[in-house]
Amino acid sequence: MGTNNVVFLEVIEWFDESGKELVHRIPETGSGEIKWGAQMTVRESQAAVFFYNGKAYDAFGPGRHTLKTANIPLLTKILSIPWGMTSPLRAEVYFTNMKIFPNLTWGTRDPVAFRDRELGLIRLRAFGVFNLRILQPLLFINSLVGTQGVYTTEAVAEYLNRVIVSRFNDFMGEKIDTIFDLPARYEELSGGLKKLLQNDFEQFGLGLADLYINSITPPPEVQKAIDDKSRLGVFDDLNKLLKMKAAMALESAAQTQGEAGAGLGMGMGLMMPAMFAEAFRGGPAQAAPTEAVSCPDCRLPVPKEAKFCPHCGHQLLIFQKCPGCGKNLPPSAKFCVQCGRPVEEKAQEKKCPHCGTANLPNATFCNQCGQKM
Repeated sequence: MGTNNVVFLEVIEWFDESGKELVHRIPETGSGEIKWGAQMTVRESQAAVFFYNGKAYDAFGPGRHTLKTANIPLLTKILSIPWGMTSPLRAEVYFTNMKIFPNLTWGTRDPVAFRDRELGLIRLRAFGVFNLRILQPLLFINSLVGTQGVYTTEAVAEYLNRVIVSRFNDFMGEKIDTIFDLPARYEELSGGLKKLLQNDFEQFGLGLADLYINSITPPPEVQKAIDDKSRLGVFDDLNKLLKMKAAMALESAAQTQGEAGAGLGMGMGLMMPAMFAEAFRGGPAQAAPTEAVSCPDCRLPVPKEAKFCPHCGHQLLIFQKCPGCGKNLPPSAKFCVQCGRPVEEKAQEKKCPHCGTANLPNATFCNQCGQKM
């Protein structure tokens, strides 16, 4: 780049090969003797801050710029003899990357306490990503970068992660009562947290382009409690849930090797006869519901022990049905008593006109392609 020479003027520019550098200083080794008339090229996605004699002299946007200092080729070296041939007129350029840096991760290093309305005091972990960009180059350099030669996303992401997690804890306590409401509110929480963090980022000259919450998860023991609660919603009562738990424990005991597993399996084996007996009885406190019996032909209610319908005289035990109209037929019938169709004639499968797949005779939609037949 021509920054370490005595005679020639400098041509200063910078390319970010890694894609992760927020700020890059030229010269990389420290300050330099940038001369009067040095040319600096700034790209569209960059901004440059020129420091001269320890102070920010100017900020430059895209284009080619001429730098002005008191360093003159050859003459400056002669005049700097008292300082060991080193000019006291020091200058450096800080290039800032103005693009958006995506997919920076944030997350809770340790679980944070959260008072849930239904579960009580629990600890949560949260993870997500955010997109970052520099809005004020000079403010960012003075507040965070300092005199570092290279400042990358890894250096700033760790600090910003702590800022996001701190604000997230407060935001959760204000907006959420229970973690059961979380799945439907991720987008709302992301937007609210982004607005809350804008001031924190802007004081460093940074902008929070986007922020997303990927997951908010409780510890394993709380997840197990949530699973148990969801199972209670599936089962009618606690008694059935306990039976299921016992069956799961029996399966685990059968897979366990050693004396402990054998002892546990023996204990469960002693419990199983009583459990099965109770299951066949329908439970100690519940009577088996009596199902209403109706005639398959006239659909009128009939006594449970009846063999023929008292209303139409039809036999209640179904031997076969007509493949055409579905009429209940006597055991020795060769033709349907309702439509006259031969009993031996089987119903033809219905082929889909779109894909040719065979479906049931009365099918309306194809099982293969889903089209209406």
